[in-house]
Amino acid sequence: MEQQASAWALVLSGDPALYAIVGLSLGVSLGATLLAALLGAPLGALIALSRFPGRQAVVVMLNALMGLPPVVVGLAVYLLLSRSGPLGEWGLLFTPSAMVVTQTILVLPIIAALSRQTIEDLWQEYREELAAMGVGPVRRIRTLLWDARFSLVTALLAGFGRAAAEVGSIIIVGGNIEGYTRTMTTTIALETSKGNLPLAMGLGMILLCIVLAVNVAAWAVKQVGARFEQ
Repeated sequence: MEQQASAWALVLSGDPALYAIVGLSLGVSLGATLLAALLGAPLGALIALSRFPGRQAVVVMLNALMGLPPVVVGLAVYLLLSRSGPLGEWGLLFTPSAMVVTQTILVLPIIAALSRQTIEDLWQEYREELAAMGVGPVRRIRTLLWDARFSLVTALLAGFGRAAAEVGSIIIVGGNIEGYTRTMTTTIALETSKGNLPLAMGLGMILLCIVLAVNVAAWAVKQVGARFEQ
């Protein structure tokens, strides 16, 4: 109880360092989710509407990539961005940008796979109508993505949840540098190992509140969308 009280006191104190960590975490996770959505949703729609040899293998691979091991992704990005790597000249290693790249790679297959399933189901419903109207491939993707925009909120939620909970890969590419690349999850892991439970618990409570708030907002968006479509 004493540790819980200390955690709440720390959260409510408005400590600048604490909320700087929260701000960085939100920026990295939201940025990665947005980038993954911009790339993954059209990719999923393209796969859903295309028929080509090996398509089923691509779908299976995309679904398998939803379970990418974060530390493997972190290691791969580290090797790319290290000084001896092909992208070492960019100087992105141990920066928030590297963390965004890593989380984007982790989130993209989730959004792409869920978007593919959503668009494929919608395509079965509207295929004859769109074909009769002579809608081309690019317009089909745009039309179906727009029509499924409220349903795709679930895919974005899944992606954000993966990004917000990530620890291993961002430690590898970000270095967990205090005041620069230290996020809520990496701080929780660090402070727990040091025995500083009030700070770890405080950040854990903030993280839970953020995830809950995002889910409530997404639910509200879907409700508005359902009413709009009626």
